[in-house]
Amino acid sequence: MLSDYLSQKTKNRIHKARAGLAAFRYNYPSKKLTVIGVTGTKGKTTVCSLIASILDAAGLKNAMETTISTKINDKVEYHHQKNRWVTTPPPGVLQKFLRDARKNGVQYVVLEVTSQAIDQYRTAGIDFDVVVFTNLSHDHLDYHGNRENYLNSKLRLFKENPQAKFVINADDENWNLFYNLTGKEKFLYSVKKAVDHGAVARKILQNPEGNTFTIASEKGQVTIGSSLPGIFNISNILAAYSVGLALGVDINKIKSGIENVAVVKGRMEQIVVSKKQDFTVIVDYAHNPDSLKNVYETIKTGLGNRAGRMIAVLGATGRRDKTKRPIMGSLAGRFADLIIVTDEDPYDENPEEIVNQVAEGVLRGGRKNQWRLNRNYWKVIDRHQAIKKAISEAVKGDVVIITGKGAEEVMAVGRNKFIPFSDRKIVREELERRFKV
Repeated sequence: MLSDYLSQKTKNRIHKARAGLAAFRYNYPSKKLTVIGVTGTKGKTTVCSLIASILDAAGLKNAMETTISTKINDKVEYHHQKNRWVTTPPPGVLQKFLRDARKNGVQYVVLEVTSQAIDQYRTAGIDFDVVVFTNLSHDHLDYHGNRENYLNSKLRLFKENPQAKFVINADDENWNLFYNLTGKEKFLYSVKKAVDHGAVARKILQNPEGNTFTIASEKGQVTIGSSLPGIFNISNILAAYSVGLALGVDINKIKSGIENVAVVKGRMEQIVVSKKQDFTVIVDYAHNPDSLKNVYETIKTGLGNRAGRMIAVLGATGRRDKTKRPIMGSLAGRFADLIIVTDEDPYDENPEEIVNQVAEGVLRGGRKNQWRLNRNYWKVIDRHQAIKKAISEAVKGDVVIITGKGAEEVMAVGRNKFIPFSDRKIVREELERRFKV
């Protein structure tokens, strides 16, 4: 392909021209909409889903484009093809989506905005009214080259939209870089400290079924009971809550919208098929070290002093930052009791090599001589068989955590080859087989 011989800088010039043409073709639909953009390493899909639910609760017609789905008012289409659920679509697809949303009477649009999308001008020609920064951690360095470039791509979304209101995670070490940029109004949120203008979490009570906590803002205090577990989800909720404040939504409507979100597909999603099922199986999208650490810590907190074990199924994606692989394996080695290292979107890399690179980290993450191959950790290339193995090992009180793919429904197994594959469906099939449902 010709694009293989072009520099990324040249490609981006082409992307920018296409974005301008797409905006022109569809008559600049964002100018007639209130557009909310959410960027950051983690939490984007969850934050977008929470914002859309808040808008629904407030009776405000809305649309949403995320990794896992496209929503226009009550119609939700889940993405089943790899080229469709790329997080931020190409400009032609995106501008048409905005046009269609407008035609359907939508007032508000929520968009996931990735660093690659910003760098490649996929969102050029879109006027954002609110922009959200969730966090920055180790990811996408295969594309950006270094952390500074990655951070700068996120900052660009804010720099290019000085007319927007800013919502910023005050707990991220880079928060002030976003806060110091020119913006219409700036909201901070935090689970750790007080903020001058925004939302903070207080009186946090965590349990395996979710979180109960109080959100304090200048509009008053509300108590939230959410089924989304983990401190990281409290941060996601605060981000969405702050967007509600920025849009002038009543805080009781914001509360209702948040509490209406019982689960986000493939994000700490528990799968239960029978009342006889006496252990927990969770599917999560965590595919970088920081996300994986958050997930594992949440599960360990939920297990508490119970006798249950954590059984981790994980891998790493081909064509992506290779430095993450042993780090993720090391995290599994540190937190889990049983580990199955497996395949995960290898693309055109050798799956066995990727699995070995993750497994090397497992040995480093545990205590001396803790991990013994084929005794308490396994290398199982076939991901279906890896999931089956984890479920067969589980006993009462255990938690099986399967990370990396979340709600995705295909596996990338070559340069441009995608085969049907769903962790969620396989988990359900194996549980039904075990419990004879």
